[in-house]
Amino acid sequence: MTPRPHAPAPPHSHPFSSPALPARRSGVPRPSALRARAVALGLLAGVLAAALVSCGRAPASEGDGVERLEVLCTTSMVGDAARRVAGEHARVETLLGEGVDPHLYRPTRSDIARLMASDVVFYNGLLLEGKMTDALVRAATGGRRVYAVTELIPESDLLEPESMSGHFDPHVWMDPLSWVRAVEVVRDALVESDPAHAEAYRANASAYIGEIEALHSYCAGILGTVPEDRRVIVTAHDAFNYFGRRYGFEVVGIQGISTESEAGVRDIEGLVDMIVERGAPAVFVETTVADRNVKALIAGCRARGHAVEIGGSLFSDAMGPPGTYEGTYLGMIDHNATTVARALGGSAPAGGRLGELAPSGAE
Repeated sequence: MTPRPHAPAPPHSHPFSSPALPARRSGVPRPSALRARAVALGLLAGVLAAALVSCGRAPASEGDGVERLEVLCTTSMVGDAARRVAGEHARVETLLGEGVDPHLYRPTRSDIARLMASDVVFYNGLLLEGKMTDALVRAATGGRRVYAVTELIPESDLLEPESMSGHFDPHVWMDPLSWVRAVEVVRDALVESDPAHAEAYRANASAYIGEIEALHSYCAGILGTVPEDRRVIVTAHDAFNYFGRRYGFEVVGIQGISTESEAGVRDIEGLVDMIVERGAPAVFVETTVADRNVKALIAGCRARGHAVEIGGSLFSDAMGPPGTYEGTYLGMIDHNATTVARALGGSAPAGGRLGELAPSGAE
């Protein structure tokens, strides 16, 4: 099913298509009366924008005379998918960079200007970018083609933790096979927006999906070597539920799904009890979340006579530095799987699947 912006569409289409779409699926809070009116106006703007495309409107031309789409993405994971699928036919930029927490990010005026200047906007959805809702609505009502890359993932594949009753866990990129569906959304949206390069978009997406599937096979292999009694991942917040479900690990986050929540003393004490009882050898910090709660957890275990170490730093809501292997989606997941496997007693090469991971202790 091809995602279509701004037009009456089936239930799993992008959230600005219909004001009546349930908030739990769309990833955008149910609009107020004023916002619903703005969205309704956006439907007309979208129809006009789609008409321009169908009539052969060309993407913007750069200085070299080559016509390219202007694509803007919210997170680095979404941006990486868009960049791989678009290839040379689009200029892809990302709003949130290395170490930026999408749960807390508020767009600036310059961000809004960038959204309004883009031909296509991709975002994760499922409330990951909750504080960016108004900006995304403004872009949609301004005629931008706005897509949630999670829109084609079946609800049966989405997790709804007790801590987020009524909303789905947005961290779907942690499951490589689910992320394939996001790549398909990007592919179909680019084909629709720029049909002249449809063949290239499809070929690029096919190659990228093949790499993701190969990465999944590697992850399943090395994580399968971790002893069953050690298959528990304790992290700063609940970003790894899809990862755990896919590879057979229990996942415990000190904070909830969103980093806005705070862990209380009782939460820490309960986790200390669990770690001591299970004999877990390591816990993990995250690159986008403060490590103070993890350090409190380690101190609590030490007071109980159980030595637990920091098994490494995992990438959760953002990838690594641009220009590095960890700064790609493939590198991000490779790093996480390799780090977890090695810290919990499994067998994995230090350099990861392709031998490209940075040495231990460096990003």
